[in-house]
Amino acid sequence: MQKLTIFREYDIRGIYNEDLTRENVTRIGYLLGLELQKRGGRNLGVGYDARVHSEIIFDWFCQGVFASGACAYNLGRIPTPVGYFALYSEFEVQSQTLQLEGSVMITGSHNPPKYNGFKITLCKEPFFGDAIYALEKDFYTLEFEEVAKKIPKNTIPQKLNVLDLYVDYLANEFAHLKGFDLPISMDCGNGIAGVGIARILERLDIRFKGLFLEPDGNFPHHHPDPSEEKNLQDLKTEVAARGGIGFAFDGDGDRLAVIKHTREGGKVYKGDELAIIFAQTIPHPIIIGEVKCSLNMYESIDRIGQSIMYKTGHSNLKVKLKESGAHMAFEVSGHIFFNDRYFGYDDATYAALRVIELLKTKGLEFDKVLESLPKLYSTDEIKIQTSEEEKFAQVERLKEILNDVSKLPANFPKIVKIISIDGVRVIFEEGWGLVRASNTTPVLVTRFEAKSKEAVAMYQRALLALLDNFKKEEQ
Repeated sequence: MQKLTIFREYDIRGIYNEDLTRENVTRIGYLLGLELQKRGGRNLGVGYDARVHSEIIFDWFCQGVFASGACAYNLGRIPTPVGYFALYSEFEVQSQTLQLEGSVMITGSHNPPKYNGFKITLCKEPFFGDAIYALEKDFYTLEFEEVAKKIPKNTIPQKLNVLDLYVDYLANEFAHLKGFDLPISMDCGNGIAGVGIARILERLDIRFKGLFLEPDGNFPHHHPDPSEEKNLQDLKTEVAARGGIGFAFDGDGDRLAVIKHTREGGKVYKGDELAIIFAQTIPHPIIIGEVKCSLNMYESIDRIGQSIMYKTGHSNLKVKLKESGAHMAFEVSGHIFFNDRYFGYDDATYAALRVIELLKTKGLEFDKVLESLPKLYSTDEIKIQTSEEEKFAQVERLKEILNDVSKLPANFPKIVKIISIDGVRVIFEEGWGLVRASNTTPVLVTRFEAKSKEAVAMYQRALLALLDNFKKEEQ
């Protein structure tokens, strides 16, 4: 069999009916069923997003799970965080209490419509990294015929209504927000988040204007990726007209963008800015950020508590959050994790409710702390196309050059420190630059920040020039 590129650091992801064929999906279900049983579990909840092929993949996947001897349960069409929530819930099945030991979400997240995949949690631990690569090895040695002959006949996964439990839970947890009156606009981008957040706000008697709430796997209005500025234009227009606050959700409901109306226009809050704001609400906060987060985030949190810099990636941050006992973790892209009063996973609906809670207690001035911070200039993520085979090698080559001054150009900016937690974050005298390999796409991700626009441009030119030299050497 030709080697596939579906096995990624954080999940399994590919193109429907090319990589994710019936045979491949069924084998993955079989292997995950075996893995769950090795860990002492048997009951696996399986949910799926709004993509047009998610239910087909669900059927194939569950056949593999049943073939393994494990039991698959149908969680229905739900946001990814609701699938996580299922592991903290109890279900009544045939007059007995059932607890799931595993959860799989069939979702393409924010990828184009032809993509789909699997986000996996076993025994409340994210299944990623080495675990996925070990499964990949078994995948290539497993014959489909071996799995197919073990599939039980007429086995249909029993439905579990976890969405109602989730809505009830959050409506009760945030009952103190009932009737809160502030203009709220939401853009779900025809992803799946609308099936939860809309019901919760209605239960709380909070009025809102919803954009593209209806799930549609073709994403007819815009791509459901709130980290891309172009996808926020409709929401910005709505917030400008109505005032108040706006929320944008990604395709599977685990990432959030926040927009507030200002006199200058709509301000988009990145994850590291929200980290600074939320940190003020907790005595002696311990907050985790990733390598793309602003220097302001780390320094401002260290003044009142403790910041921890760690790897990018939702699975990495969930593990680090549990290991460190931190209150929260944040990614610039909008993955927000609350250990404080919640279960430690990324849930955009829960994060939006916490923002509304802040607005009720602090009003629209909830972000005044940001005004007191030093002025820094930063780029958005700059993505450089490369290949799956070359991206990690290019980062290692960059580290090698940066750590040997003799290999750097004479006019290269002075390096103060090199951080290699995830890729390479180069600390310069007036700012920093980051180059890391994406774990989900064949790109290098870069970001730059400094005390002046000129310094940002200088650091960007210097690091990108080194990367350009790689390409010339390869040609």
